[in-house]
Amino acid sequence: MTNATIDDLFSQTLQGDYDNEIAWEAIHALQSIGTREVFDKAAAWCQANEPLKRARAADILGQLGKTSENPSPLFPDELFKLLTAMLESETDPGPLSSVLAAFGHLGNPSAIPLILPFSYHPDTDVRFDLAFALGCFADDKRTVSSLIKLMTDKDSEVRDWATFGLGVLGDFDSPEIRDALFGNLSDQDEDVREEAMVGLAKRKDLRSLPEVISGLESEEPSSRTLDAANFLLERTTDRFEDPSACLDATRQHFATQR
Repeated sequence: MTNATIDDLFSQTLQGDYDNEIAWEAIHALQSIGTREVFDKAAAWCQANEPLKRARAADILGQLGKTSENPSPLFPDELFKLLTAMLESETDPGPLSSVLAAFGHLGNPSAIPLILPFSYHPDTDVRFDLAFALGCFADDKRTVSSLIKLMTDKDSEVRDWATFGLGVLGDFDSPEIRDALFGNLSDQDEDVREEAMVGLAKRKDLRSLPEVISGLESEEPSSRTLDAANFLLERTTDRFEDPSACLDATRQHFATQR
């Protein structure tokens, strides 16, 4: 890979707005290259004057060199120091969101106390990426109260990710967690409701049962409804994949508990 090609890819990451498809193709390409050269150039961009450059630096570094065989980014110690320095000085919501997401991808629990205060940030994107990051540490007790707070966020996508993180990715169980999940069963957003249903069912809380039955009775039961039913039926292996068979089994198993 020549310097010119890597430079071209870095330039491509600045095309359009933050969600530009071509820009993200370049980000993924640089992550796949995963060399020291890419790391150093991205690290230099962490100090750039342009907010988009700083955001792209964190986007690239957060998953630099990650593969299914190597789930952690390359140069993790240096990356943690870079992200910590950015977090301490960054005021623009764009780069700040990218830094929070990168901390989630890095997976170092030392980041938790550094990122928890951002649950009060006024920017929706910042709180969204915080919900994602905290979900990456859902089995750390330090994240529970902040995820519960984010589960009632005014933005539905933030509520969705917080509910998914605490309820589905996490294994902690408590009356407070269950009550938070039960509260989101009546959320106006379907994704939030279904993540809450799965989280409750995972904890064998039968307050999820009416939603599970209703979902299985619908014309096109969602995959999350099947997940919830299998949790209630304790079918972690040999799962029901056919909605009709799953509905029959659920009705039979819980015939006296509806």
